[in-house]
Amino acid sequence: MKIRSERPPLSMGNIGASLFASNIGSGHFVGLAGTGAAAGIATGGFEWNALVLVVVLGWVFVPIYIKAGVVTMPEYLRKRFGGQRIQVYLSVLSLVLYIFTKISADIFSGAIFINLALGLDLYLAIFILLAITALYTITGGLAAVIYTDTLQTVIMLLGSFILTGFAFHKVGGYGAFVTKYMNAIPTVTSYGNTTIKEECYTPRADSFHIFRDPLKGDLPWPGLIFGLTIISLWYWCTDQVIVQRCLSAKNMSHVKAGCIMCGYMKLLPMFLMVMPGMISRILFTEKVACTVPSECEKYCGTKVGCTNIAYPTLVVELMPNGLRGLMLSVMLASLMSSLTSIFNSASTLFTMDIYTKIRKKASEKELMIAGRLFMLVLIGVSIAWVPIVQSAQGGQLFDYIQSITSYLGPPIAAVFLLAIFCKRVNEPGAFWGLIIGFLIGVSRMITEFAYGTGSCMEPSNCPTIICGVHYLYFAIILFVITIIIILAVSLFTKPIADVHLYRLCWSLRNSKEERIDLDAEDEDIQDAREDALEIDTEASEEKKGCFRRAYDLFCGLDQQKGPKMTKEEEAAMKLKMTDTSENRLWRMVVNINGIILLAVAVFCHAYFA
Repeated sequence: MKIRSERPPLSMGNIGASLFASNIGSGHFVGLAGTGAAAGIATGGFEWNALVLVVVLGWVFVPIYIKAGVVTMPEYLRKRFGGQRIQVYLSVLSLVLYIFTKISADIFSGAIFINLALGLDLYLAIFILLAITALYTITGGLAAVIYTDTLQTVIMLLGSFILTGFAFHKVGGYGAFVTKYMNAIPTVTSYGNTTIKEECYTPRADSFHIFRDPLKGDLPWPGLIFGLTIISLWYWCTDQVIVQRCLSAKNMSHVKAGCIMCGYMKLLPMFLMVMPGMISRILFTEKVACTVPSECEKYCGTKVGCTNIAYPTLVVELMPNGLRGLMLSVMLASLMSSLTSIFNSASTLFTMDIYTKIRKKASEKELMIAGRLFMLVLIGVSIAWVPIVQSAQGGQLFDYIQSITSYLGPPIAAVFLLAIFCKRVNEPGAFWGLIIGFLIGVSRMITEFAYGTGSCMEPSNCPTIICGVHYLYFAIILFVITIIIILAVSLFTKPIADVHLYRLCWSLRNSKEERIDLDAEDEDIQDAREDALEIDTEASEEKKGCFRRAYDLFCGLDQQKGPKMTKEEEAAMKLKMTDTSENRLWRMVVNINGIILLAVAVFCHAYFA
């Protein structure tokens, strides 16, 4: 693959802020606060688990990715295993996850903010949101996105701190908050001849504990420790958006420092999102904690519960006008930036990893049109899925997102983990592990949504043997099954020679020998394709008029090509981009801070256990 430009040298501050901003969006504000309002602080454990995983990302996974000389996750697996079917599978799965989690959840949460702020119908709010997003253009590449993320992160955090201050002042401090939350019970608990069960509207007895009963708890502690770590491994260590931020750092010390900075910021959502959501239940009990279907439909348009409006209601009702407008503007700008990035990523995945396999000689214009049309299909399917998001998991957005990732993410986490730590694993093992793992996970997902996830008032009729296993426990089971399949198939098939694995596995990470990439032939084909496109572009460039150039710019065809490098320059650039060396002093500083961060994670879990 040709090297055209240097990796933008971004500092630890930009990396840390961008990692946090890439992870935190309107879906988190709506989801974390909503689940906090419904069930207490345990959902904050999802955020604190990341303190451990960002250390794993910076100290284990990113050094391997850099040494491998890759810039995308499918590229790493292609070099590690060879072939194209794993890459195509990952691209398809990424698109599925985009639809079911990122796009649908972001559209829904953004529409809730618009709905509450302007009083518009939910679907009219979705239309306005998508119309503005269609005009919202990101230019300047990854560096510009990261700098924008940094600014939005600062403003969002400042706004969140201010709102949290207002909220705690309103309820009378932390002590009063604990007492009042346990008494935040709606007055309307029956309708017609139906009386709702007490456990459906009273706060849980373990609301202020992270670790809960392993059998009866809504978030059982073994699942929170082991199951959550598995899906966090998938998200933090193998997701393209997250890893790409780290690969843009100045050097390895900046990668680690950025991960540490992100880890410390991940302490905040418990206090800036979860607890304010619980306070929203105290202040607006009838709305946020409603249980009677007709009452809930009146307040938020859905019958299963209104906890998702906890944070937006707090913003609209508590913040002064100027601050409220600023907070809503920044959150919607962040949301639109996120949606635009997702749409672009999805379009690129489809055209480059799927469409080019179907149409091998497609022109650049054809790829552009295919990408735009696919984007419309993606938006349509995502909007059609919004009603499912609205009512899934008892109307709790965050639980819905985590359940989907628990069904689809563990096989990917298993493959990446074994790809790095077990050089005996080969392409057939990885492929069949992914396929069988996906079939098991999607079977659970389809069955659950076919029967409906239900709520406390109206439990689902899904068979207990399928849906009775908590989604975090299911993630553990699926992860173990996938690992067994990968290892079994790999042991019965031909191993990959070490000459193809230098600097791709942990045991061979410091090898100096030249690696013969398994995907070398594919790269040659891609380079030839790029050359053909360049020749065609250069030949037609002189003939283009002003209107044609404007059209190409609008459609994404007018891509400025960087100057071609000589072989020597490419070799020097490749050496620089695969360098993981660190200054001895700074290596010691980041290592000590990494240990401190892990200690903080243990302390926080123990204190609120």
